[in-house]
Amino acid sequence: MNYSELLAPIHRFLHCTTPQAWIDEARKAENLPVLLTDHLVCELKAAQTAIWLIRKYVADKESGDALLAWLKPYENFVHSENYDLQFLAAHKSLSKSVITRGDLPYADELVEKMVLLIKEELHHFYQVLEIMQARHIPYIKITASRYAKGLLREVTTHEPNTLVDKLICGAYIEARSCERFASLAPYLDEELETFYLSLLRSEARHYQDYLALAARISPTDISPRVRKIGETEAKLIQQPDSELRFHSGVPQVTPL
Repeated sequence: MNYSELLAPIHRFLHCTTPQAWIDEARKAENLPVLLTDHLVCELKAAQTAIWLIRKYVADKESGDALLAWLKPYENFVHSENYDLQFLAAHKSLSKSVITRGDLPYADELVEKMVLLIKEELHHFYQVLEIMQARHIPYIKITASRYAKGLLREVTTHEPNTLVDKLICGAYIEARSCERFASLAPYLDEELETFYLSLLRSEARHYQDYLALAARISPTDISPRVRKIGETEAKLIQQPDSELRFHSGVPQVTPL
């Protein structure tokens, strides 16, 4: 399958491509455990972000609490290194209806897009964990990269711009994930290449959904904010990083 048409808007949106130095480091067999572990955690973080947006801006308390309960077993696993995975079978088919509060014109759209995103990210979590188990890669907690925090420093502190900026940040995270999956896939074994390429369509749609929501909610043209946050995102990707993570920058060379 030719993915160039799918990736073209992603490449136009991002201000830089993944540096070859990151790909060269990420493709090394000895780095696969940390890469898959970080990928696993990133899927959960994406779901957490979507739930946070629903709870903060549009859901009533009962719906918000139900969404938190939906995520709790995944969080318990990641934070406690708990290997009882029975919760996955129960949670794979879960569905949550969300009751919106107030009369915000974008509430239904935000809920629809974010609930779909949550379901897909948790499914990806399950897929990554299956791959890790099949390869006898234990889940061991690792530190987070500076990427997401660096992006969120750009978020303004007054509404609705706070929400708009967070949605734009979400768009960049999803777009970068899509670009990285595509960049790294050809260097991996056949199973991982197939898996990463299978994620491209959903990641591309997630970026578009975030951006469309930002444009709808903002009272002004979002182009300047998209450009500013995009410039920051590119700097984070191009600057040196001491630890390899899925969204880390250029690997720092340790002096001999």
